[in-house]
Amino acid sequence: MGTIVNHRDFRPKPSTTSSVSQPPPSPSTSSSSSTSRTDTIVGTHEFKINGYSLAKGMGVGKFVASDTFAVGGYAWAVYFYPDGKSGEDNAAYVSLFVALASEGTDVRALFELTLLDQSGRDNHKVHSHFNRMMDAGPYTLKYRGSMWGYKRFFKRSLLETSDYLKDDCLIIHCCVGVVKTQTEGPKIYSIAVPPPDIGQHFGKLLESGKNADVTFEVEGEIFSAHKLVLAARSPVFRAQLFGPMKDQNSQCIKVEEMTAPVFKVLLHFMYWDALPDMQELFGVNFKWAFTLMAQHLLAAADRYALERLRLLCEVKLCEDVAINTVATTLALADQHHCFQLKDVCLKFIALPENLRAVMQTDGFIYLKESCPSVLSELLQYVARIGEHSVKVRAYHNEFYLDSSDVNGRRVKPRLY
Repeated sequence: MGTIVNHRDFRPKPSTTSSVSQPPPSPSTSSSSSTSRTDTIVGTHEFKINGYSLAKGMGVGKFVASDTFAVGGYAWAVYFYPDGKSGEDNAAYVSLFVALASEGTDVRALFELTLLDQSGRDNHKVHSHFNRMMDAGPYTLKYRGSMWGYKRFFKRSLLETSDYLKDDCLIIHCCVGVVKTQTEGPKIYSIAVPPPDIGQHFGKLLESGKNADVTFEVEGEIFSAHKLVLAARSPVFRAQLFGPMKDQNSQCIKVEEMTAPVFKVLLHFMYWDALPDMQELFGVNFKWAFTLMAQHLLAAADRYALERLRLLCEVKLCEDVAINTVATTLALADQHHCFQLKDVCLKFIALPENLRAVMQTDGFIYLKESCPSVLSELLQYVARIGEHSVKVRAYHNEFYLDSSDVNGRRVKPRLY
């Protein structure tokens, strides 16, 4: 017969055999979790009832209905009873309901019906289920045709003398919130989806030159490309290559008024949908060189209607505004309708510490010749900044805006 040993008194005894008994392995444990999530999908509908006086008298239980509208995957409609829904208890009232107009079972929803005050004082008559949802919860509609609303929504005699009725018209605003619950468990998979790489595929196609069917000659340099890719990316190339006025010699097209490096970057963007590393591409590492490329590329992007490239160039030029390049950039911004870039350039040039230096650059001469109208805009910016400068200086030097100093003597304001 075995002996029962209290665990606290248990002491291991020396074993007389070479084998040692092991305790049984503890059972493996597993855990899981899930989350119940309840959301409200809200939608609204405005129902106008024109000719209320004509609808009145149609009879108890008769209604005018709104068009159906969708919220939360179900169809709904507003029903207005000008003579009441039932005669036994509300013949003196108008009735208003919102109904489930599509198939559904146990559809849970919140409602709000509002009769709009048309006097402009916003004294609307609101009956809202949303405000009471903590007390009663959502209302459950059992089947198609189930309704929520009020038999005695408004006394008819009061309604007809109120600001809710204007030009024989009533306006009803209906809000429906469909309540949906779903349970989410943990994902049983972990699949890493790589980022889109279509640009790499097209870029490698450009680099390989395989199946190229059009060439471009730019400053004596030849570039191979694919008509379909260019046509898909640019409406200008589409017209040039496939339109009724397409070039007769569409196998080799000569590009005028563009440098070969700019066209190379343009093609790179059209295939890769990204700008290349300029330093790696051209072997230069000067900020002015990148700005110059962005200026030329901006004009090329506008020429071929590449809007995204045009915006990228605009951003780059906004970031790199400088004394020796800003006037040329301003001219380009005006010519190619880059309004934010133009504003940045005007504000930069108009600063007193920049204006004189910019006026001494070759770019400013080009600006005067190519965009004389921009100079009047620049003068407005200068005047605006000048006025602000006078006010600030006046404050720091303790004279008032009426051109008198603190002792009452007249002084002549100076523009700084």
